[in-house]
Amino acid sequence: MSLLDRMSRLIRANLNDLLRRAEDPEKVLRQALEDMKSAYRSAKSEVAGVMAEVRGMQREAAGYLEMETVWRDKAKRALAEGQEELAREALKRARQARALADDLNAQAQEQEQITARLRQRLAALEAKITEARAQLKQLSARQKSVQAAESVRRVSANLEAHPAAEAFAEMAERVAQMEDRHQALLELDGEDELASQLEALADPAVEAELEELKRELEASS
Repeated sequence: MSLLDRMSRLIRANLNDLLRRAEDPEKVLRQALEDMKSAYRSAKSEVAGVMAEVRGMQREAAGYLEMETVWRDKAKRALAEGQEELAREALKRARQARALADDLNAQAQEQEQITARLRQRLAALEAKITEARAQLKQLSARQKSVQAAESVRRVSANLEAHPAAEAFAEMAERVAQMEDRHQALLELDGEDELASQLEALADPAVEAELEELKRELEASS
């Protein structure tokens, strides 16, 4: 099992544990993002190690190829000097060097294929991390909006049930009653004034009778 597979299982285990404990959604997402970033760093380090190993194999293979050239040159010189047995031994060593180089190059090629697959998975994991960051921002904003709305709802409900709300309603009713009383008094005051004005008006019949009484008194005197 590769490191990426192990880290993937660990991430799922951590998320399942958080979800079972009904953690804050934002906390769950942030933990998931941190786990993904940790997995990416570890996988990147592993891929870098494999790449370094491939380069080491290639460098070692190149060294064996140089040794092959050296031994073949020695075989030529030995054969030119009539030392056939030395030439034969030099060729054997040249072939051994070539075999080691071929084996290392084959291993390096196989490791390069593994590295290519790992790098593809790394790129996919990096894309997921970028997507997760964006989703975290969106979901965090949505969660904050819901929390704010819930806070407003609770405050509104508390205010409606608060004694202060009842006091305001009672005072409003009292002020309305005071206004009604004041209006009634104004209307009564208006009626009294009208009555006074009516009383102040002279009755012609009464005035005529009063004048007649005055004349009778004057005549009798």
